[in-house]
Amino acid sequence: MSSTLKLSQRETAFNHEVVTRFELYNSLFQTLPFYQVKEIGILLPFFSSHCEKGTISGQSPKEIIESFFKKYVPDIDHEEQLNRLFRFIQYIERQVVLFDAIEDSSFIKNGRVDDSGTLQSLLQQAAISDKARQNISEKLKDFSLRLVLTAHPTQFYPGSVLGIMTDLIEALKTNDINNIDELLQQLGKTPFFNKTSPTPVDEAVSLVWFLENIFYHAITGIQSKLEDEFDIDLADSHQILELGFWPGGDRDGNPNVTTKTTEEVSKLLRQIVFRCYYRDFRVLKRRITFRGFGDTLVKLEAMLYENAFNPTEDAQDLQGEILSMLQSVYQTLISNHDSLFVDIVEGLIRKVKLFGCYFATLDIRQDSRVLRKVFKYGSQQPKIKDSIVSGYLDFDEDDKLTNITFKEANFKCPAGADADISDTLDTIRLMKQIQQSNGEKACQRFIISNCQQASDILQLIDLFLWSGWKKESLTVDFMPLFETVNDLTHAAEVMEKLYTHPFYKEHLHSRGNRQTIMLGFSDSTKDGGYLMANWSIYKAKVELTTLARKYGIDLAFFDGRGGPPARGGGKTHRFYASMGDEIANEHIQLTIQGQTVSSQYGSVETARYNMEQLINAGIVSELYPNKNDVLSKQNKKLISEMADESYKLFMDLRQHPLFVDYLEQYSPLKLLSRINISSRPTKRNGDSKLKLEDLRAISFVTSWSQLKQNIPGFYGVGTSLKKMKDEGHWSEIKQLYHSSGFFKTMLDNCMMSMSKSDFRVTAYLQKDKKFGAFWQMLKDEYDLTKTMLTDLTDSDSLMAEYPVEKRSISIRERIVLPLVIVQHYALQCLNNEATDDKLTEVYDKLVIRTVYGIVNAGRNLA
Repeated sequence: MSSTLKLSQRETAFNHEVVTRFELYNSLFQTLPFYQVKEIGILLPFFSSHCEKGTISGQSPKEIIESFFKKYVPDIDHEEQLNRLFRFIQYIERQVVLFDAIEDSSFIKNGRVDDSGTLQSLLQQAAISDKARQNISEKLKDFSLRLVLTAHPTQFYPGSVLGIMTDLIEALKTNDINNIDELLQQLGKTPFFNKTSPTPVDEAVSLVWFLENIFYHAITGIQSKLEDEFDIDLADSHQILELGFWPGGDRDGNPNVTTKTTEEVSKLLRQIVFRCYYRDFRVLKRRITFRGFGDTLVKLEAMLYENAFNPTEDAQDLQGEILSMLQSVYQTLISNHDSLFVDIVEGLIRKVKLFGCYFATLDIRQDSRVLRKVFKYGSQQPKIKDSIVSGYLDFDEDDKLTNITFKEANFKCPAGADADISDTLDTIRLMKQIQQSNGEKACQRFIISNCQQASDILQLIDLFLWSGWKKESLTVDFMPLFETVNDLTHAAEVMEKLYTHPFYKEHLHSRGNRQTIMLGFSDSTKDGGYLMANWSIYKAKVELTTLARKYGIDLAFFDGRGGPPARGGGKTHRFYASMGDEIANEHIQLTIQGQTVSSQYGSVETARYNMEQLINAGIVSELYPNKNDVLSKQNKKLISEMADESYKLFMDLRQHPLFVDYLEQYSPLKLLSRINISSRPTKRNGDSKLKLEDLRAISFVTSWSQLKQNIPGFYGVGTSLKKMKDEGHWSEIKQLYHSSGFFKTMLDNCMMSMSKSDFRVTAYLQKDKKFGAFWQMLKDEYDLTKTMLTDLTDSDSLMAEYPVEKRSISIRERIVLPLVIVQHYALQCLNNEATDDKLTEVYDKLVIRTVYGIVNAGRNLA
């Protein structure tokens, strides 16, 4: 079947299953009288249309809002006008949920018209010959996929709304109109946001919903399919599918995380997985009603129940004991009962092997600057200082590596120590307790962010040895995170010093010679712009892979990918499929966060599909490497020149005197900390004056997306492409786009980011005395980038190759355009009018309330 025909089928399916049904159910939804003024739902289409026409005609948000009320509701005062705007926001937020649910409900019919890139396509390849099946089986024995859920503050739907969405998706699959009507009413009356900010534990509870309701079933389903079709034995220590978890462990991402938080989250993960097991056991118990099992079933039920509902403080790792009892039941069914219901027992065995007593590995992350402070403190303590070489702290890096001693101690942090110091040392001790209660995999990874030198890792190992850990049983993987452009440049140099260090070499050997290195997109994009971030990471991966192969290291890259392309998101599976053999790709590890969790992993079907695509990408890129994915020396030279040109333009933008002022005045940046969706601050420094270097990348990218400008996702791309064309390299660049998966994916994701931009919303700033020229500079680069990309792709619009995705984005952007206009109306009023405190607070709330729907509709904006 031709690709054109497949696209046509997808477009037809999308129009029928999504667009038509949204129009139908949206008309039903708008007649429901939820909020005080019952005609709000009826008035909303007029408001949406008015916003659209006003934006097209170049009116400012203030002109659009004021002319709407003058035309449609002329007899209400300003206070009531603001009240109506809040009601519109509430309706539109729920329209986004309705569209999400309709898209997800039609996923099998629409999203999977083409099964290429999934497990099904692997099975089709395996069916070609025994040799093909054997090759895939062998690759699966070396391959692993780890998804790590992180608590970034962009997952806005509370558990109650997620539950409604799940039920709504199921009702929409069969067009159960009565059930849909009731669920829409429930949706209308259910709060969408918290009145107070969540704690880190609250965030963990929110994300555990996905572990319990989605991943528990999706991962088991994939594992079962792999075992059935390929030579896969779950008894092997190698695990293909793994889960990671950051809420409660990531103190660099959230300074409010404490040792107590980490302990509570580890207990939560254990308790929830036991509840999953207990529910499955109840099914098993209803079927196995015959004799011959002694008291095994009674013991097993009691064990699962107690750990699920009455957990104790002295919990132990029970995975081996549970599996032993289940295996006994399994053998009895085979021996004495004709294997009746053996599949149910086998399914529970598979789950216990996959998730143990921990569900997902709780990663610990801390900044290297904090860890250096803790090391300095520890080295001055009486129990430890005698083992430190005199003057060690003043040594240069090479002398530190030579003189670090790795002495064991049993130092406990005394009361009254600095919070960072006590948290770090107490957490290191807690990691051992978690391993004893939940299993080694429960908490075995320590990530050092802002890692700049080999001593950052080795000194952290010393902290473990000082805190009661033993060298021969140091069951911890130490993982550097390289993120800034400068740190990525020096990453290979740091790792070579570690690989050749006698102690680290021995430790790595005890861990199976597996080294995981985390590479982050967020700060590298904020630091150097879109092209430079992507290119710096690509180059670092090539260098680090060469080095690992030289020293016989099994290398895994852990990609800190956010939702939007500006933070590494976009078409993720294509990113991994495009890795040439210069880059280690046997192990795929990535963070999933924000709306990406609900948009790509919000149902069992979508979760399975997206995981299968990642598995396929890793296996196919290994088995059938595309020679074009290995960039030639000339290609690398061209991309490097483009990255340098883009970097220069982006740095000029960052250093522009109006850069931070513009973000503060015309985006919700200053108000993001008041949105009760996260327990962490928007910036790393508590100073009142905002500095760009202190701003968290997620706040930086979110602010630009709310402005509908998405600068971090494209700025500099157009200028760099024009440079290539002006210098006579255009035919080479076009060939590179069509042949290199890496280059194509990078630019396709850039086009996705631009498709969610709309400079018409802020066009009124063109005439602004202070910011007019600055706004025009941004718009000019957007226009240039759009012109160059459409020329490059021989098309008349962005994303022409992906018409379904383009249409989905277009509809979503149209749904939330009124929210964008309301937000900028409120910002315009705050910037241009003298308002009293009461009115200022109302405008602030308008801005804050619009953020939710805009981000959720974008699905990967923050």
